Amino acid sequence: MSYKLHLQILRDAVQGAGRHAVEYRNSAAPNSRSITLNTYRPAHATANSPIVLVQHGVLRNGDDYRDFWIPAADEHGLVIIAPTFSNEQWPDVVSYNNGNLLATTDRAALADTAAATTPDRWSYTVVTRLVDDLKTSGLLANQPLYLFGHSAGGQFVHRLMSVLTPGVFTQVAAGNPGWYTLPLLELPFPEGLGGTPANADSLARLFASPLTILAGDQDTETNDPHLPSEPAALRQGPHRHARALHYYATAKAEAARRGLPFDWQLHSIAGIGHDGQAMSAVCAHLWFHHRLPDSDQLAALAGQHMA
Repeated sequence: MSYKLHLQILRDAVQGAGRHAVEYRNSAAPNSRSITLNTYRPAHATANSPIVLVQHGVLRNGDDYRDFWIPAADEHGLVIIAPTFSNEQWPDVVSYNNGNLLATTDRAALADTAAATTPDRWSYTVVTRLVDDLKTSGLLANQPLYLFGHSAGGQFVHRLMSVLTPGVFTQVAAGNPGWYTLPLLELPFPEGLGGTPANADSLARLFASPLTILAGDQDTETNDPHLPSEPAALRQGPHRHARALHYYATAKAEAARRGLPFDWQLHSIAGIGHDGQAMSAVCAHLWFHHRLPDSDQLAALAGQHMA
């Protein structure tokens, strides 16, 4: 497929009103993998409408996550793009959550294989190339660009920011990740950033980035089969809520140790568990109403469990 046709497919999907799903491949590398772009554009959206990129969880259900954002899109005139990294083309947590930086799925060997693949094969660079294509196609100019991920998508989002530190996003939020890559250069990836392109300069950019951690205070299940349970994850806490607090505290302390500004936010969301739909609504409210939902709104959102 020519690059011109590739951009036209992207334009047609993003500019068309309503829901769309298109296969998308933005790498010319041999044996490169495709993703599906699940998009939504309300009829009243304009060329200046904000764009929200949404990363799905372990169920690889970008269509659901696109739909979780439709109420906010209709209310605020947002364009939603939810990439789906299929299990067939991007299998296992190494390939998706951990960016495909590693050459093995053997967790015991991860410390010896960090950054063993080239950046053109990383899942994180699929998203940054998508941003480049949005700019090249004229779909993204000066309007705000947002990035949200929940659960495995929250792992994906905060690791993308940690490894690549792109400065293109107006706001970034990671909701309820199962565990975190700590912003420590001495720990090997994925527990830390050792073996990745991260360095002292990129840490400074990371700590100054508009990253928000959204942690449901009811996301405290310890026997969830999707909750990472390797020793590195357990060192961060027994469940997702505790791990979020640990991550934020570790990052804040490391920024202070290095004498760097620290601009992140952490919000513990009352009454919300491991719920992608509810956390999407919380994030949208925070970004576009500039405050968290009130107690009645949170109570109405609570009770779902979509990863």
